[in-house]
Amino acid sequence: MAEEADSPSPPRVLSPAAQRALAEAEARRKAARRKPAPPKEIGGRGGEEPVRYGDWEVKGIATDF
Repeated sequence: MAEEADSPSPPRVLSPAAQRALAEAEARRKAARRKPAPPKEIGGRGGEEPVRYGDWEVKGIATDF
């Protein structure tokens, strides 16, 4: 039984639709890597992005919006 686990399995045969889907996904990944980084913010507030948590904090006072 251990010998069967070590032997490589035959390559999978993918349908044409699956091959297209894989090619499209790879193209999207490549496009995402080419996307330029957003510009650095000048004069913004420090810390985590407040929109992520759903509230803003200014001078220790948190306000929900």
